[in-house]
Amino acid sequence: MDLLYTAHVPPGEGPFPTILALHGWGANAHDLMGLAPILHGGGALVLSPQGPVAFEIAQGLLGFGWWPITETREIDPAEFEKASQAIESFLAAASERYPIDPRKIVVMGFSQGGVMAYDLVLRNPSRFAGLVAMSSWLPGPVDQGIPAQDGLENFPALVLHGTQDPMIPVERAQEAREQLLARGVNVHYREFEMEHEIRPEALRELVVWLEEKVFNLIQLA
Repeated sequence: MDLLYTAHVPPGEGPFPTILALHGWGANAHDLMGLAPILHGGGALVLSPQGPVAFEIAQGLLGFGWWPITETREIDPAEFEKASQAIESFLAAASERYPIDPRKIVVMGFSQGGVMAYDLVLRNPSRFAGLVAMSSWLPGPVDQGIPAQDGLENFPALVLHGTQDPMIPVERAQEAREQLLARGVNVHYREFEMEHEIRPEALRELVVWLEEKVFNLIQLA
């Protein structure tokens, strides 16, 4: 497994419902791991790889991301593809190492990690059970580069965003909702009075959605 990562592994032999958690720009592999004991009552395997792009936030303090952010904010296709391939390779290796239930894999991303989650799931929805994008957006070039395909009709997706987000305006999340709906995705969209963060009320929405729309639904099927 080429990417540094953190893992929350529930007790028992599995296979476990699994959440691939992708952090945002400037964070690291530990950033979303605090959610692990809360999601699915701690019974989900949570894997959080660290983005391959390192940069200095402050003297002696490194942050990480999935692709470099330039002054123009445009995404370099080659760098984005490199990040996408790294996540694909990570998931393939993780599937060999951990008792992952292949029917119950959810990709969850925050901010820049949400963009990676959109790309990963929309390209191959049959591999996944759900998609979560928090404080994120779906860039036009990324959306346009994903071919129309079967498997997205009624696919469960949760989009959460803060109305006071100073980094990614809430309008970008609203645009993402419309992009997903145009593909037939079953979008559950919620806005909260928060900034670029995950407030308790947003976390509660995530916990309930995972149980009602993904994990329990699969168990009943």
